[in-house]
Amino acid sequence: MSEYDFTYIIGQYLDRHLVFPLLQFIGGKQIYDEESLLRGKLELLSKTNMLDFAAQLYNKLHHTDTPSAEMQERRAAVIARLTQLQTESFPLVSILDDQATVETLRKEKALTMTNLNEKYGVPYDSLDALYHFAKFQFECGDYQQAGRYLGLYRSLSSHPEKCLSALWGKFASEILMQNWEAALDDMNKLRDIIDGNSKSQVSPLKQLQQRTWLIHWSLFVFFNHPSGRNGIIDMFFNERYLNAIQTTCPHILRYLTTAVITNKRRKNVLKDLVRVLQQESYTYRDPITEFIEDLYVHFDFEAAQEKLRLCEKVLVNDFFLVSCRDEFMEYARLCIFENYCRIHHKIDISMLAEKLNMEQEAAERWIVNLIRNARLDAKIDSAANHIIMGSQTPSVYQQVIEKTKNLAFKSYMISTSLNQAVALASADDKSNDADS
Repeated sequence: MSEYDFTYIIGQYLDRHLVFPLLQFIGGKQIYDEESLLRGKLELLSKTNMLDFAAQLYNKLHHTDTPSAEMQERRAAVIARLTQLQTESFPLVSILDDQATVETLRKEKALTMTNLNEKYGVPYDSLDALYHFAKFQFECGDYQQAGRYLGLYRSLSSHPEKCLSALWGKFASEILMQNWEAALDDMNKLRDIIDGNSKSQVSPLKQLQQRTWLIHWSLFVFFNHPSGRNGIIDMFFNERYLNAIQTTCPHILRYLTTAVITNKRRKNVLKDLVRVLQQESYTYRDPITEFIEDLYVHFDFEAAQEKLRLCEKVLVNDFFLVSCRDEFMEYARLCIFENYCRIHHKIDISMLAEKLNMEQEAAERWIVNLIRNARLDAKIDSAANHIIMGSQTPSVYQQVIEKTKNLAFKSYMISTSLNQAVALASADDKSNDADS
């Protein structure tokens, strides 16, 4: 399954610390040999300050009890630098480590660098030292302290670039500590900043790069947070982010497709998904996206059945999707069943069980429960071993809703385009008047 492994591709858009859980996961799947994985982990950690962990991997890889002289020298340098940053940031850290004082200052809206300088004599340059100390803590693998200090730095600082960098660092820290609520909050803040940059001097290329990073980092949140399946659909179908996916990372369509299939309340976006997959089929395909195409574009149930078998293998070996396997298979079978029922009046249960990749007895129980729970207009003829489908004509009200649901968004986009055109024309007229 190495051809469907995204560890290398996704790793290019992640911080080194976020890549390590992916390598740990793939190590247990026996897709790659152990030595290659050890070398990959060692290479990953060599650019961080997690040198004790790197030394363990080095010893295991080279079958020795003594790390290299270079690693020992780096360890001494890291300890010296950490001591220096602790000293430089101590005037500020000593106050911030007092939770009661920080909470009091927050309530009084007095958690500012000016107030800390006047009331506690904290020098202004210790704020910059706090930023470097927090980043250094993150590189050492102390994500809890790093996340806390980076969050406090953002409360105290007005430096736009460093505050944005601190927010990325805090986001990574919350992910690595599996604090999904805090990570979701940081992700939304990053999204607001990136989307708000369209009104500033940030280049479109820089925005595209930042959106691409956020798309990949957000996968940790979307596939672990309880409401993540809704979030990924809302965000990735947003015009800006969908454009980023189609431009720089079409492989993300695997995750968007999985989220749509396993989210029973978001079937209204299935048509949009099919359209996007058709548009991008020449740049990216895998069993999960091909399953949708075979089922909803080609209506090839035999091919969809084969792809579903492959989908299970892909899901089991994907870090983000492994927890969705059972849910995906259940809803994928439901998709096959619903589609098959739309174009057939009488269905043989044994044949349908084969298409669903299930035993006949299990398939019959599944179909009975489905008809009962979903209140489908169908009945089972046990003697003939058939399912008899009734007519399922959608109401005229539902047809009107389906055809008009996107009118508000389209009207908004037309209005925005017209306003921009009018503003540009007005600016040109003023410029011409000034020249004359």
